[in-house]
Amino acid sequence: FPLSTGSTLCSYELQPSEYTTDPRAAKLCPKYPVPESAPIPFFHRCAPVNISCYAKFAEALITFVSDSSVLHRLISGVMTSKEIIMGLCLLSLVLSMILMVIIRYISRVLVWILTILVILGSLGGTGVLWWLYAKQRISASAVETQIAKDNLQALLIYAISATVFTVILFLIMLIMRKRVALTIALFHVAGKVFIHLPLLVFQPFWTFFVLILFWTYWITVLLFLGTTGSPVANEEGFVEFRMVGPLKYMWWYHVVGLIWISEFILACQQMTVAGAVVTYYFTREKRNLPFTPILASVNRLVCYHLGTVAKGSFIITLVKIPRMILMYIHTQLKGKENACARCMLKACICCLWCLEKCLTYLNQNAYTATAINSTNFCTSAKDAFVILVECPAINTVGDFMLFLGKVLIVCSTGLAGIMLLNYQGDYTIWVLPLIIVCLFAFLVAHCFLSIYEMVVDVLFLCFAIDTKHNDGSPGREFYMDKVLMEFVENSRKSMKEAGRGGGAEGRELKPM
Repeated sequence: FPLSTGSTLCSYELQPSEYTTDPRAAKLCPKYPVPESAPIPFFHRCAPVNISCYAKFAEALITFVSDSSVLHRLISGVMTSKEIIMGLCLLSLVLSMILMVIIRYISRVLVWILTILVILGSLGGTGVLWWLYAKQRISASAVETQIAKDNLQALLIYAISATVFTVILFLIMLIMRKRVALTIALFHVAGKVFIHLPLLVFQPFWTFFVLILFWTYWITVLLFLGTTGSPVANEEGFVEFRMVGPLKYMWWYHVVGLIWISEFILACQQMTVAGAVVTYYFTREKRNLPFTPILASVNRLVCYHLGTVAKGSFIITLVKIPRMILMYIHTQLKGKENACARCMLKACICCLWCLEKCLTYLNQNAYTATAINSTNFCTSAKDAFVILVECPAINTVGDFMLFLGKVLIVCSTGLAGIMLLNYQGDYTIWVLPLIIVCLFAFLVAHCFLSIYEMVVDVLFLCFAIDTKHNDGSPGREFYMDKVLMEFVENSRKSMKEAGRGGGAEGRELKPM
């Protein structure tokens, strides 16, 4: 700088050519305007050498939090209630484990227990919320504080949401009340599946572990992509890394890879579970089950069905990418587009979301059909679609009951949180702590019950295929459990009494 501009930065005792070589420069020259830094061996970045820089950053962050009144109240509420939050998170974990034990051993009465508990819980929770709102409103009129107003507004929102949820819940239960018999039978068989295949419970944890490894790798590659290219000085004199040629489009490739491989890993879990459950269902003598049905299912997946899983996950990716692009456009145009364009964007996003959910459900049944017949993805999807169209979607009742189990755990944890946090309502805001607890409770319940939900769905498709291509006569015996046979016999009797007897003929789908 002094050689090119003629400016003398240091003491006149030093010549500009000696600024970087003379040992006296540390005393005779001014300090650098930025902290001394050292290069990190990767990512083309420098980090401050002096650790006090990080302490100053933390101090600035604390100052920012302290200056923001709303943020300060929320964070102080979390810090004040941290023991209660940890206790409630532990409570949700215990409740999820208890519910898994209940599902395994008393599945016959589980549906009625869940129905009664959810009805009572929704009514009781709604009543408690309105009672707390009335109580807080009376006390808030006497003590006008910002915290009291925030808690009162939060209670009103919770109470209205609970009321709407209770009404919708009653309507759904009223519609599905006639489909409970088969759901009870499927739950009973699912309990037996977990008795014979106890390692199925740990399947979501392995999947989550693999996803964490992949996401860590993806983020690492993303950081490398951020500093690829050649360093070039821009118009302002700063150095930036500019990518040229095909390297500029690696971002899109990397994002598509994130979606596709994540869906691929989840599909591998579905195929593994489907293969193990299909092996259990279509083995007449359960004593002849393989020693490790889950490992046998993984072996079949790796040897024969990776293409099926890749194709199914790619179809989901093709639907997700346009939805994400539309969501990005909607975010960028927020406040700029007119009402008609905003409505059309939201409608397209909603339609793509519905299509994605339908394809995910069809893919899962296609994987089950692949596990039964060892056919390719398209053939399996067609067979599964035909079966689902011909048979009533009774397994949705099972999914709904397991959803009620998740709701029960979340409501129980949330209600306990409201009762505990209510004692701190005068000096801390507990909106954020309650949201954290409820989200954690739902995630824990979903991790435990999602695998059971998957097993029930696979059993339903196996049952539908079994009843479609077998009738119990010699040479066409059922593979199903005795509980499901009792349901079939009862259904035949009721059909004969109503004058609607009949059977379906078709090509037999032979199990592996």
